[in-house]
Amino acid sequence: MPPFEQIVHDTFSNTVHDYLSHLYGPRAGEVQRRLNQRLEHFKSLAPFSPNPVEASSKNAPSWSEKDQWVISYGDSIIEDSVPPLAVLSDFLQKRLGDRISGVHVLPFFPWSSDDGFSVIHYREVNPDLGDWSHIRELASHYDLMADLVLNHVSRESLWFVDYLSGSLPGRDYFIEVDPDTDVSQVVRPRSSPLLVPISTRRGTRYLWATFSEDQLDLNFENPDVLLEFVGILLFYLEQGTRIVRLDAVAFLWKKLGTACIHLPETHTVVRLLRAIVDHVAPGTLLITETNVPHQENISYFGLNRLPEGAPDEAHMVYQFALPPLLLHTLTRGEASTLQSWLSSLPVLPDHCTYLNFTASHDGIGVRPLEGLLPDHERDALLELMHKFGGFVSMRSNPDGSDTPYEINITWFEAMRGTRRGPDPWQIARFLCSQAIMLSLQGIPALYIHTLTGTLNDVEGVERSGRLRSINRRRWQRSELDLLLDSPSTPTHDVFHALNRLLDQRRQEPCFHPNAAQRVLVSAPELLAVERGPLHDGRRLLALYNVTDLPLPLENVGDAVTQALENHAWQALDPGNPWSAEGSLPPYAVRWLVADR
Repeated sequence: MPPFEQIVHDTFSNTVHDYLSHLYGPRAGEVQRRLNQRLEHFKSLAPFSPNPVEASSKNAPSWSEKDQWVISYGDSIIEDSVPPLAVLSDFLQKRLGDRISGVHVLPFFPWSSDDGFSVIHYREVNPDLGDWSHIRELASHYDLMADLVLNHVSRESLWFVDYLSGSLPGRDYFIEVDPDTDVSQVVRPRSSPLLVPISTRRGTRYLWATFSEDQLDLNFENPDVLLEFVGILLFYLEQGTRIVRLDAVAFLWKKLGTACIHLPETHTVVRLLRAIVDHVAPGTLLITETNVPHQENISYFGLNRLPEGAPDEAHMVYQFALPPLLLHTLTRGEASTLQSWLSSLPVLPDHCTYLNFTASHDGIGVRPLEGLLPDHERDALLELMHKFGGFVSMRSNPDGSDTPYEINITWFEAMRGTRRGPDPWQIARFLCSQAIMLSLQGIPALYIHTLTGTLNDVEGVERSGRLRSINRRRWQRSELDLLLDSPSTPTHDVFHALNRLLDQRRQEPCFHPNAAQRVLVSAPELLAVERGPLHDGRRLLALYNVTDLPLPLENVGDAVTQALENHAWQALDPGNPWSAEGSLPPYAVRWLVADR
């Protein structure tokens, strides 16, 4: 082995040993030996040929302004006699083409509940969706994001069958707790019981279930569980996955007497997985899904270790505070809270960035508002969303009370009006929200039902009994195509307007995920965000009127006025010329660029 490769190998080996020692103490050596076997097997099979310099470097960004992603279930669009994954691939290629660079296909494995997040078989594709050839075909056109659902597993899994019979390997994969144990400190994302009674050959046992009685938490104190998921992760990479979403990872490690969320061991597991993918599959991205208050969320970058070197946890985190803050801003017609929050975001190293979104398969999280909005404003927002046809899901607190966890509503319906009620500005308000999201530092992801301006699926809620079904409609391809090709329908107008924004964004280098971002002090009716300047002096100014009234440009605030006067701005959209005189119409979007 050449000297440099030996250094890289030794550094990786020492790093992994440190992580495993933190997790498993004196067992670390044996665990590492078994881990190395899996890594060597992967390297012998996988199409990756890691360059040691590339694999050891953590400073080169793996993204650009052309990165724009879509989030979809494998069967969000269906067509008779065609595998849904093939329908999705065809739709994305024909309707979006290279406007998007990646697709997050939500869990496509056999499952028993929670629309895929209660996995039965991790290495199989749900036959109702297609097979691995369809996944690989999608991955040949777009960067594929797949879910590593590692906190819990379905009670229909073979591991649970093993547990019931007392057989290996699953016998020791779950977390048994005495039902009299005090678990009041445990932070919960749901209001269901934490401990689930299970009848076994050894009598009734109580298993830990963070999310539901069908989703049984796995015991990562058992290194066999960790090694199982390393193997699953490597298998997904073999199938063409480039982006790995660590689902519900914040709850991974349990320790009685603590909140059992964000424990140091959980962060160590993320660091271990990051070290593995950086070493054996450079270019792979890890993204953590942690729907929690903002400072807790961004802790998964590992920024606290910056003095010691580069952050070593997730490459990306979801910007969970953005959707509810955007909702608050556009329904109140006042951007001060959003401005303050954006201004407070830390400057990220080049190899970290946010995943920006407004809607996903889940609801609009409320916990990220903690510390950002007073309770009375949060409650007013919840009441307004209820008036617009939405629901509110709750979670249990340590004291036994319930508090709001998320709003269940489609984003298009959430934009129906303001606190004064519904109004004619729904589409303009909706597009303003998407333009704001698209222009912020990070990589944008649009949920399929945001792209199509989908209405609340109340019938879906009634059929499933789950509030989240309101935002999980399954489109018939023929119906969707008809709406997309019919001018004057909201679906047509929203989809084609978003396509124009995506076209503009992917061609503008100031939208690089790591280009500098500065929020200008402005009138509360305006959000003004500057991106850049780049090395060549080019910069972009994004202006948004967040109200349903015209905003005179003379009233936008001194900092914005000065910025407008200091540069020769031109509209990024040639069909919408810029003039520094007059007013910004209600919910106006103006992307302006200047070369110096």
